[in-house]
Amino acid sequence: MSRYDSRSGDPTSYRDRRSDSGFGGSVRSSSSKKDYDGGESPKKFDLEGLSHFEKNFYVESPTVAAMSERDVEEYRLRREITVEGRDVPKPIKDFGDIGFPEYVLEEISKAGFVEPTPIQAQGWPMALKGRDLIGIAETGSGKTLAYLLPAIVHVNAQPILSPGDGPIVLVLAPTRELAVQIQQEATKFGASSKIKSTCIYGGVPKGPQVRDLQKGVEIVIATPGRLIDMMESHHTNLRRVTYLVLDEADRMLDMGFDPQIRKIVSQIRPDRQTLYWSATWPKEVEQLSRQFLYNPYKVIIGSQDLKANHAIRQHVDIVSENQKYNKLVKLLEDIMDGSRILIFMDTKKGCDQITRQLRMDGWPALSIHGDKSQAERDWVLSEFKAGKSPIMTATDVAARGLDVKDVKYVINYDFPGSLEDYVHRIGRTGRAGAKGTAYTFFTAANARFAKDLINILEEAGQKISPELASMGRGAPPPLSGHGGFRDRGRGYGGSRTWS
Repeated sequence: MSRYDSRSGDPTSYRDRRSDSGFGGSVRSSSSKKDYDGGESPKKFDLEGLSHFEKNFYVESPTVAAMSERDVEEYRLRREITVEGRDVPKPIKDFGDIGFPEYVLEEISKAGFVEPTPIQAQGWPMALKGRDLIGIAETGSGKTLAYLLPAIVHVNAQPILSPGDGPIVLVLAPTRELAVQIQQEATKFGASSKIKSTCIYGGVPKGPQVRDLQKGVEIVIATPGRLIDMMESHHTNLRRVTYLVLDEADRMLDMGFDPQIRKIVSQIRPDRQTLYWSATWPKEVEQLSRQFLYNPYKVIIGSQDLKANHAIRQHVDIVSENQKYNKLVKLLEDIMDGSRILIFMDTKKGCDQITRQLRMDGWPALSIHGDKSQAERDWVLSEFKAGKSPIMTATDVAARGLDVKDVKYVINYDFPGSLEDYVHRIGRTGRAGAKGTAYTFFTAANARFAKDLINILEEAGQKISPELASMGRGAPPPLSGHGGFRDRGRGYGGSRTWS
């Protein structure tokens, strides 16, 4: 029997955080300046009227306890794990060390996982101790299970839902696609515990989502706008939430969700456990974390500096704007072998135009962007995942959270508006240990990014073309691009008709 199956927890894990999350309150602990940066007071919360809940479930296994400080240091160094915080638990080395319930371990085994990823190895003990947690790791690092499996343990230790209760676990995500994928994992790993979950996002009818909420669900995965809509319509409430996850916090801030996030968090009890996940760590993300988290652990996988996955080969070709389409067709002729190819554009209009032109030229392409209905987006994704339409064009709606196995190539038809988005776009390939290749068209209009792009390429051990190196030194770009992709693959033979 797992040590997490019991509903008895450590009462000392409960912390009075009246001043946390900007809830106000006059009492501040002596260490609050270090742990919590204050903020607005959207709503005062009376902890006296709230029932106590358990959140510390971690019992260190004998194997982990036997690790010396040197063992721990060497393991973290080898797996590029950096930690901050007080009383940080040792990382685990295999799934048996964490003591998850047998039904959870069976799902892990069924999924074919061999060992915990670095974020899981260090993040699971942190999350199970009931402390707030900041996790910085690139997409595709296994972070979804890093917070979902402790969430399942957390739910199983709480009193069952009563009629009218809202969720126990709330996961906020920036996009519909990411929210849906998180729910798929929650359904798979929560089924054996009879834990119900639902996904709340805009662009689809509210009816089915309202019915799920009214029946009662332990886990809600939501985009901020639709969740606020459901709360204001009294279809749900956040009084029972004791485990809050902000996934891809950097992306949510990029998308302007700061006010919505604050409004949602103001409705959640301040003594909750909060897990805050981000791929990058800009100042805006750090400031928000200071207001929402108390005495958190922090785990960083790799470096906080922006860098690309080393499993991805990166090619950058200097081109002019009017060369792009012909370059794209030549590139597709070189690499097209039935593998999935993801092409990124900056605008919805450009996405549709290029897709239409590709289809007229016989290429099996479909597009996905924010103006498509949810039903159409789901259909396009299913066609792409099944390989029926192996070419998909997309705006940045697909850059984060899109988890399609075996995307072999990513093409940046338009260079994105930030280096963070570049890293996330190309990160759609080379996932879960696979190799991938990214091709990028770089124009004179993108010259301001040249120096930082070169740093990313150099860090990943990629070749820098003389033209890009020259742009990085501030020289004007060449008048015409070179056919830098032509020799990198075998031509796509025969007809391009795709059934």
